[in-house]
Amino acid sequence: MKNILCFGDSNTYGLVPGTMNERYGWNVRWTSIVDEKLRDRGYRVIEEGLCGRTTIFEDELRDNRRGVDMLPALLEAHNPIDIVILMLGTNDCKTAYSSSPELIGKGIEKLLGQISMYAPHSKILLMSPIFLGERIWEDGFDGEFDKHSIEISKKLPHVYEKLARRKEIYYLKASDYAQPSSIDMEHLDEEQHQKLALAVVDYLEQMIGKSLVA
Repeated sequence: MKNILCFGDSNTYGLVPGTMNERYGWNVRWTSIVDEKLRDRGYRVIEEGLCGRTTIFEDELRDNRRGVDMLPALLEAHNPIDIVILMLGTNDCKTAYSSSPELIGKGIEKLLGQISMYAPHSKILLMSPIFLGERIWEDGFDGEFDKHSIEISKKLPHVYEKLARRKEIYYLKASDYAQPSSIDMEHLDEEQHQKLALAVVDYLEQMIGKSLVA
């Protein structure tokens, strides 16, 4: 069985929009849909999503959120890994981090370096995350983001795509296929999980060079 490690945040975890810690069940999360479509072809998906995870930024309210602190151990724990899917950056857009698209890109680059070091034979699929919703900053949504956060999220695909070309790795723009729920302007609902999953499966077919799904 070949392993696909999905390393991300709450949209990889499968957080139900509008909740604090409820998680979509199996058959709903995009990672589990990909797993089911590829399982009979000899691939399994390892889900490593964590709510609030960033690339390099320290969350003062929650421990263990820096991706660079967690990824090396996970790469070793799940060895051997054939494909790593990396989708992070949304939480880096929070106002507390005073970040920029370019700085977030440097965080992604550091994670890519860790993958090259700890899983050197893995193929890498870098995914820029879905955009934040236009009303995320309003009362009733997520006060950790503001209008500038939205603009940062919209600029991430350009930064990620350039980085992927330079690193000669695979790239997929998640925002081309899925969008955040109107409930919280931040997380995928069931329909969007399905859309993203199908896009990922189609892209994995191209990566591996053969049809994986009948």
